[in-house]
Amino acid sequence: MNPSTNLDFLDQGVIARLSRLILNVRNPMLGSVTGLHRSATRGASVEFAEYRKYAPGDDIKFLDWRVFARTDKFFIREFEADTNLRCYLVVDTSGSMKYTSQPDGGTRFDYARKLAGTLAHLLVHQGDAVGLTCFAEKVMDLPPRHTPSHLRQLCQTLADAKPSGESNIVQTLHDFAERIRSRALVIVVSDLFCEVPELLDAIKHLRFYKHDVALFHLLDRQEMDFDFTRPVRFVDMESGADLITDPAIVREAYREALDDYLTTLRHGCQQFHVDYHFTYLDQTFEGVLTQFMLQRLRASKKGGR
Repeated sequence: MNPSTNLDFLDQGVIARLSRLILNVRNPMLGSVTGLHRSATRGASVEFAEYRKYAPGDDIKFLDWRVFARTDKFFIREFEADTNLRCYLVVDTSGSMKYTSQPDGGTRFDYARKLAGTLAHLLVHQGDAVGLTCFAEKVMDLPPRHTPSHLRQLCQTLADAKPSGESNIVQTLHDFAERIRSRALVIVVSDLFCEVPELLDAIKHLRFYKHDVALFHLLDRQEMDFDFTRPVRFVDMESGADLITDPAIVREAYREALDDYLTTLRHGCQQFHVDYHFTYLDQTFEGVLTQFMLQRLRASKKGGR
């Protein structure tokens, strides 16, 4: 059976408009080739980093003669090196990603696929390497590359993916942190249906290895409003368990629990300096990505975290 070639989740007009912006990182990276992003190492660049004392063998072209004139000592000017970026798109493909409250609307996974596919194009366009991890009960990985053929393979993988099974986001992120030690941008796209303390522990693990982490938290507006008007049979799209209840009876408790969940998640992301984006499925993905890229561009100019 031939693989699907349906890539209609990609909007070339949106990609062209967003390509005028730079998807930047907030922390120095450790890339393999010259690129757009600040490096954690020193090198040749226009961005001054710091002074250090001259040592025999240092290139004298980096001596600061003005400092020598004031102090009668030799100091070397060091500069920020510019490097390329490795980005890992971590996309939830569990059963709950099939949800939508609109019969003719796109599912949560449709939205996630648009975000991930567009970001992949933008990253490769600016010379960065992008990889893909799709996770549910099993995990599928594509290592980061920056070639057009790799980009086609990545987008085809998104096109062929079918949400099913139970989410395993916590273990996936822990495994990722142990497996990928070099600094990278990790973008997670998910409904984040898991226990918040466990999720924050996995995020802390990623941040320990100095990964720049961004979360796109996808929710349908009806999941927030909970505006059901008659008894409903709710079915867990991952486990298959069901519950029949009157929404009017549980609405207040549901909203309180959801508010506590979101408050704890936001505070945890703020504590660990994670870029958190709460996203409704009826928001335009172009607007969401534009805001995401502009915020990161401003943060990088301020020096990041």
